[in-house]
Amino acid sequence: MELTREQALALLKKYNKEPFHIQHALTVEGVMRWFAAENGEDVDFWGLCGLLHDVDFENWPEEHCVKAPELLSEVNASPEMVHAICSHGYGICCDVEPTLLMEKVLFATDELTGLIGAAAKMRPSKSVMDMELSSLKKKFKDKKFAAGCSRDVIRTGAERLGWTLDELMEKTILAMRSCEAPVAAEMESN
Repeated sequence: MELTREQALALLKKYNKEPFHIQHALTVEGVMRWFAAENGEDVDFWGLCGLLHDVDFENWPEEHCVKAPELLSEVNASPEMVHAICSHGYGICCDVEPTLLMEKVLFATDELTGLIGAAAKMRPSKSVMDMELSSLKKKFKDKKFAAGCSRDVIRTGAERLGWTLDELMEKTILAMRSCEAPVAAEMESN
């Protein structure tokens, strides 16, 4: 039986109570859906992988991407989904390598959405809608800004995709613009 978004969201909220983590999951879901549409891929599958990518992080940060398969088995997640979700932690907290395009996009955009989100909060508009690549690049170079977002992971992610850093940043800004309003609306309704 195919995993529904309702089931995925219920699993996410079972193990994640922190609004920041839920908002991040919804944002990565929206970003993954945008990239899937851009590449003619399965929008729902990519979105669900984005939604559930940090399912184990809030309660088991030391076992991130290691505990995930056990939690994902509760919703009968496919082996492909489990592999994709675990692969975003490659070289950081697990040894599951991202090999498919979707896995490489998830790996590359996870940290970057955090950096873009932090940069958006600093803007007068508090939005990505008017964010320019040049201002994001300044924030990226400032190691003190959003220090928790690994620049090395973002660079590695771009390399794995065969994209320039600028290309990855530009596309991820567009992807975040596509889901900013729906994510905000969903956070309000909770």
